[in-house]
Amino acid sequence: MAQLPARRGGQATTLVYPFREFEDIYDRMGQLINVAFGDLAGSGGRGLPWSPLADISETEDAYLVEVEVPGLNKDDINIEIQDRELIITGEISESEHGRPRRKARRTGRFEYRAQLPGDIDQEKVSARLADGVLTVTLPKSEAAKPRHIEVTA
Repeated sequence: MAQLPARRGGQATTLVYPFREFEDIYDRMGQLINVAFGDLAGSGGRGLPWSPLADISETEDAYLVEVEVPGLNKDDINIEIQDRELIITGEISESEHGRPRRKARRTGRFEYRAQLPGDIDQEKVSARLADGVLTVTLPKSEAAKPRHIEVTA
């Protein structure tokens, strides 16, 4: 992904990735439309996959992706890495506890995709599911980690 000029504010420098912001807006608009008008792609989760809510953060050593997948167990989730793209897929089944009176939670097939900003060590990627949140830890490759260079006189 192309890097644009940095915004400078005070002493901190922030790199700007406008395409990620557009992706986030697109996903949120899709969620809003589905909440307001229902599943326009099909009924019973057989339509197009939807994208669950997720956060991506970065530490010095890794990228962390936290995805909300309430009610799923580890066998219901598939995680793949292709080049620098993380792909998480699965399906959330509808509850069979009586006749629904109000339905606000998403069901059906889901797919979450994220382009990672740097290279990762694919052999050390790990995932943990706890309390309905899937946390994928993607360690940075040695080449992608920041390195401190000492200045000599």
